[in-house]
Amino acid sequence: MGTTYTIKYLDAQGRNFKKEIDSILIAFNQCLSTYIPDSEISTFNNKADSIQYKYPFFYPVLKKSQEVYQASSGAFDPTVMPLVKAWGFGPNRKDQIEQPKIDSLLQLIGFQNIEFDEKKVKKLKKYIQLDFNAIAQGYGVDVIGDFLQENRIVNFMVEIGGEVLCRGKNEQGNIWSIGIENPLYEESGGRRVQAIVQLDNQALVTSGNYRKFYVKDGKKYAHTIDPKTGYPVQHSLLSATVFAKDAITADAYATAMMVLGKEKAIELAQKQGLEIFLIYEENGKLQTYTSEKIQSMFVNP
Repeated sequence: MGTTYTIKYLDAQGRNFKKEIDSILIAFNQCLSTYIPDSEISTFNNKADSIQYKYPFFYPVLKKSQEVYQASSGAFDPTVMPLVKAWGFGPNRKDQIEQPKIDSLLQLIGFQNIEFDEKKVKKLKKYIQLDFNAIAQGYGVDVIGDFLQENRIVNFMVEIGGEVLCRGKNEQGNIWSIGIENPLYEESGGRRVQAIVQLDNQALVTSGNYRKFYVKDGKKYAHTIDPKTGYPVQHSLLSATVFAKDAITADAYATAMMVLGKEKAIELAQKQGLEIFLIYEENGKLQTYTSEKIQSMFVNP
C-alpha cells in the first residue's frame, strides 16, 4: 500500500501474528493494488473486459463502493482512475492535461458502467478502469481486525497509513486514544496533532488534500478529483474524519466528503447517520466542525 502500519493487541498467550498479517497484506495488495502490474485490479484495468475473482477482497470493495456511490450521488466513484492518472496521481506521473482531454475522459467515468456479482466483475463500456485507493486501505484495516478477532483477540488497535480500527481497551485498561493531524502544521509551525479522540469500538479514517498534491505554474493541484467535473477539487475543506463501525465505510465516506466540500459533507453525514470531524480554512484561519454526538469523545491534545 506504499505506507506503514501499526498493530497493537493484548494476548494472554503472547502470540506474534506478524508473519500471518504480512501474508494477508501481500495477498490483499496482489488483489487491489494499482501499483502492481499483475494484480487483480491491474489485470481488469489494462487487459480484461471481465475477470473472475481469485481473492476474497474484490467483491466486498465493489459492494461498498456501489453503496457509497449511490448515497453520495456519485461524489465517490472508483471509476475515476483515468482522471487520477491524467492529473498525475497514479503510477505514472503526468503534469499536462487540457480541457478536451478532460471531456474525453469524463466519458469513461461512472460506476454504472460496470456490472458485478459475488464471482465476477465486467465492464459495460470499453476502457473503464477502477481505482480503489480511496477505500481499499480502510478495508485492509478491517481485514486485519477480522483476523485478530478470529484468533480471539478482543483488545486491539489496527492502523494502516493513518486509518484506524479500535476494539476493546489498551494495555492500561483505557479506551484507545487516537490523534487527528493538523493539516497545516508544517506550514504554520503549529502543533502536529489537531485533536485527540477516545475511540470506543469504532473505526476512524481521515481523508485530506494536504499531503498528496503538486504545484505547477504556481497553482496547487490536490489529489482528490471530482468525478463530475474532472478537475481536482477547489474548496476550503482540508480534511474530513469519519467515524463508523468499520474502516471501509469511514474511508469511502471520508473521500466523498473531500469531493463535496464542507457544507455538503455535513449534509451527507447527517443523512447517513455518520459522525464527522472536519478541518477547514476560513478567512485564512484553521477552523473545525465536530458532530454533536461525538464532542464528548475529544480530549485536549
